[in-house]
Amino acid sequence: MPSRRGKLVGVSNDESTLELTVGQALVRYLAVQYSERDGVRRRLVPSAWAILGHGNVAGLGQALQESGHELGLPTYRPQNEQAMVHAAAAFAKHSNRLATQACTASVGPGSLNMLTAAAGATINRLPVLLLPSDLFANRRPDPVLQQLEHPSQHDVSVNDAFRPVSRFFTRVWRPEQLLSALPEAMRVLTDPVLTGAVTIALPEDVQAESFQWPAAMFTERVWRVSRRVPDAGSVADLVEALRVSSRPLVIAGGGVIYSEAGEALARLASELGVPVAETQAGRGSLRWDHEYQVGPVGSTGGSAGNELAATADLVIAIGTRLSDFTTASMSAFRHPGVRFVGVNVDPADAHKVGAIPVVADARAALEAVLAATAGRRDVAASGEYRAEVARLTAEWEATVERMRVPALAADDTNAVVVADARPTGGAVTGLSQAEVISIVNDACGAGGTVVNAAGSMPGDLVKLWRADDAKSYHVEYGFSCMGYEIPAGIGIKLAEPERRVVVLIGDGSYLMLNSEIVTAVAEGLDLVIVLVDNHGFQSINSLQTSLGTPSFLNELRYRDPATGRLDGAYVPIDFVSHARAMGAHAVQAEDEATLRSALSAAHERGGVTVIVTPTPLTNRVPGFASWWDVPVAEVSRTPGVQAARAEYVEHLSTTREHRFGAATAPAEDETKERT
Repeated sequence: MPSRRGKLVGVSNDESTLELTVGQALVRYLAVQYSERDGVRRRLVPSAWAILGHGNVAGLGQALQESGHELGLPTYRPQNEQAMVHAAAAFAKHSNRLATQACTASVGPGSLNMLTAAAGATINRLPVLLLPSDLFANRRPDPVLQQLEHPSQHDVSVNDAFRPVSRFFTRVWRPEQLLSALPEAMRVLTDPVLTGAVTIALPEDVQAESFQWPAAMFTERVWRVSRRVPDAGSVADLVEALRVSSRPLVIAGGGVIYSEAGEALARLASELGVPVAETQAGRGSLRWDHEYQVGPVGSTGGSAGNELAATADLVIAIGTRLSDFTTASMSAFRHPGVRFVGVNVDPADAHKVGAIPVVADARAALEAVLAATAGRRDVAASGEYRAEVARLTAEWEATVERMRVPALAADDTNAVVVADARPTGGAVTGLSQAEVISIVNDACGAGGTVVNAAGSMPGDLVKLWRADDAKSYHVEYGFSCMGYEIPAGIGIKLAEPERRVVVLIGDGSYLMLNSEIVTAVAEGLDLVIVLVDNHGFQSINSLQTSLGTPSFLNELRYRDPATGRLDGAYVPIDFVSHARAMGAHAVQAEDEATLRSALSAAHERGGVTVIVTPTPLTNRVPGFASWWDVPVAEVSRTPGVQAARAEYVEHLSTTREHRFGAATAPAEDETKERT
């Protein structure tokens, strides 16, 4: 293969080549990469995001402008580098990790702005391709503008910060290194176990450097995403665990949705009578009205899910990494002989909590279990247990209905309402957060998607949102990253333009990354943003006060000149005018009728609509026999903190160590008669 640097050793000089810059070669390569699963092929990287600066405008930016559109690789321009990675992650999540987007930014702060969202993508096991610009490889301008100089490591740049948050990282110092870097990057992006942020750092000068590339590099390549099937022994172990169990519980995580295993899970639950609880990422694994769907579990769990978890003697965790919220900080599972089965494509997750590991794709594993249990009554749940599940599920659904319907909650002395006695500095009127969620849920309808990420809303949504399908609930809670919501709404619309998307966002998160409203307006997207205004970070404020510390720094208040503290009146913000200034249609909705009307009008009108709804600091959706481990100061002069510490120590006694599994399996005579 000829090169202007001379003949490359071991490569024929007459091989067909193309002279392109590194940036141009990268664009051409991405345009011919495909993923395939179950015989369905799709573009792996069908589009890109870019904010151009001196580090990439003449390199990768030039290549995207010159040939990106004609190669079917359109480029979107966001307002913030973090936002574009959030959008790409949401795009990948909505595509079941079979497609993603590329993101490029300039040298220094532009690239480093992608870091937070890169961590979120990796934590959530979502593929994103990051192409940060880097310092000069030739070192002529040294330091180049925005280069961080290291006193003893000359080859270090700010992009090295991507290493711990990326599943694959490389820096292309010479053009020919791209030949090995790109296939490795695609391999990791399409690997269900390894996937996450994939980072290829591109020095500014190398992007614009030309090279003779082999023509074969630009032929179509299909990356097959295979379904790992479980080995027969693992399936037999799972079936045997079911046989000796009298109180089994399935916990469905995001892996159920990504592997499109919902139908198989529904069959398993119905045929064996096994209840299914869901994590944040797994919400929608079963329709909300499936007879064995018992709601969320853990720190943000409901009454049915948490009661069944507390008494389960077998927990089958499918496609979940068992985060602290799912396990209620290891306090959720209290049966003395509880055993676990981990069904996961990632061996590390399958082996957690001393589980019997079933290392496999979720759908493939469920189908294997269904085949192995067909016609066997000895592995099905007893009639007594099924009746108990039905009772707990009905009670939970009645509780949800009370929280969703204001009139029922107001008339019911047993309604679940938490009064907030903190001084508010002025009454906040409007709909409760639960009411807003139920109204938005109704408006979304079948085929709609709600988007959320941080604050108190994820905990309320997972309890109250009735998911009609696997894509109707999109909540980022692995990283719980404020600012994710609006960019994610854009990513979903780009992945599935016909889907109705409603972004639910608190005022605190809105103030962090609202600039992407401009992006949605510029792209002509139909996007509804419901802004819940409760004057600050009320989720963490509630946590703070519940742990004994008086409200501090979390509410959006004026600094009181008399006290020198931020405990004055609320800062009034005209969110409606702010959204209008960015090109959105914006209205205020302070009651049910106005909010329903605004949602309906937004759907009819199209475009970007921001609906601002003030919410009071009362009528919060509570926890249900759950706990979250947030350590309280061991020593304090504040009586409230002292009391909270005592309560914390008491809760610690309920946690259990599960890493080594149950000491013994249930005795044969302890199992219930099957029906």
